[in-house]
Amino acid sequence: MTNGRSGQRLPGVDSGGPGPGWPPGFVSGAADRRALAVLLSLSSLTPRRLLDAAQTRRSARACLRAVRDAGVGSEADRSRARDLDGAAILARLPPLGARLVAVGEAEYPVGLLDLFDPPAGLFVRGGPLGSFEPRVAIVGARNCSPVGRETAELLGSALARAGVSVVSGGARGIDSAAHRGALAEGGNSVAVLGCGIDIDYPRQNRPLFQQIVAMGAVVSEYPPGLRAEPFRFPARNRIIAALSRAVVVVEGAEGSGSMISADHALDLGRDVYAVPGPVTGPLSWVPHALIREGATLIRGPDDLLADLGLRAPDDTSGQADGSPPRSLSPDGLTDAERTVWRVLSASLPADTAARSAGLRLAETLSALVGLEMRGLVRQVGGRYERRPQGRGST
Repeated sequence: MTNGRSGQRLPGVDSGGPGPGWPPGFVSGAADRRALAVLLSLSSLTPRRLLDAAQTRRSARACLRAVRDAGVGSEADRSRARDLDGAAILARLPPLGARLVAVGEAEYPVGLLDLFDPPAGLFVRGGPLGSFEPRVAIVGARNCSPVGRETAELLGSALARAGVSVVSGGARGIDSAAHRGALAEGGNSVAVLGCGIDIDYPRQNRPLFQQIVAMGAVVSEYPPGLRAEPFRFPARNRIIAALSRAVVVVEGAEGSGSMISADHALDLGRDVYAVPGPVTGPLSWVPHALIREGATLIRGPDDLLADLGLRAPDDTSGQADGSPPRSLSPDGLTDAERTVWRVLSASLPADTAARSAGLRLAETLSALVGLEMRGLVRQVGGRYERRPQGRGST
């Protein structure tokens, strides 16, 4: 993978991560697993601090002894570590349908080792993580636009049909739409939480999380009982990026977590894609900033699948010459209307739509009028966009 900003290979990405990794046998038995459950429950013992301690202590048990004996961590860590019982933490997992996946175990995702601060373990609900590959992340604004929501859903659907697992954060807006798009196609999805593995956050997404567990997996680096707090979400975003082959950003305001996810992806050498929007729209700030810095612009599912070298196996419009599959559109459209429909995965002014479609402006305007009359397209502030209810299969 290359860095979207510079095109240069990042150090450590192909060699197991930057800097020293977890010692072999860091978690090698039941006692180490109990110790790890306690270590993962200590809020101020960050993954990087634990990794640094592991370089000399070599095992989870030894690291826990060092915390309890004041050799590692804060006073709060020491007090909490002395109170916690690792066996009791692990005993809470089976009733939740959850398990602890420790570093060094077969199910531990190798992509996490590319991180500067890889977690020593993940808590997982759902199927084996290794069965959900390849993985592509879709992230974006919680308070997204209708077009952004539809775009994320279309992207999730297309990836699922191409056999790709969709990774996101389970939040409102773009995250939820991406998950739902994948699940609606019978695909699988992976949700990464910024809270304990037993907490469905946000609460209104509980039915969605149940679906994800049934058809994919919910993961967290946090044990049961740790509530969602603001500082956990940027940490969660690094895991989303590390689990994924690429990260797609659909809307994001300045200062949002979408940029954090993209920056993690770039640091890891993952590919970054961004969906453009209205130049003056606040939700376009992150995608446009990323595109300006070298991320790949995509107009919708066709572009993404083509750039990833993928195609949906049920796409019968494929080309014998191996060129990317074309998106399907609603029935009953003229050729010009179908062409314009495909380029409107993002909100576009008429002249840009004409250039993207390869049509004369007069042909494009005529097609847009036809699409408007069918209730498939609407005009907002001089730009044309698909209506949410006017979804076509892609």
